[in-house]
Amino acid sequence: MSDLVAFDKQGSIGVITVNNPPVNALSQGVRQGLLDALAKGAADPGVSAMVIIGGGRTFIAGADIREFGKPPQPPDLHSVLAAIEGSAKPVVAAIHGTALGGGLEVCLACHYRVAVAAGQVGLPEVKLGLLPGA
Repeated sequence: MSDLVAFDKQGSIGVITVNNPPVNALSQGVRQGLLDALAKGAADPGVSAMVIIGGGRTFIAGADIREFGKPPQPPDLHSVLAAIEGSAKPVVAAIHGTALGGGLEVCLACHYRVAVAAGQVGLPEVKLGLLPGA
């Protein structure tokens, strides 16, 4: 599993924590770490549900701009979203800070979402003329 994503068990809940400071961008390592953590939770009969949280001050603030202009590295975000959505065990997004772009897409792929009152969600890529999820 990636150092950028941790999987811990708290009782029967698998807690998946994204730790990619400063904004938990969806880098290749985070995408792979999410897939690995989801697989670990799915394979553990003691896990009945999983929750995805962001370490630090934000949930996931979208794409990693350091990867722009470079060849895409697997897994792509669509694969991660499909794994979340297709999970046989419920997956919950625990939103705090911001969930922007791909971070909001991760939230929407989860079966359930909870957020703090001050949480902010958005698709800022539309201001650049880009289609979300494209």
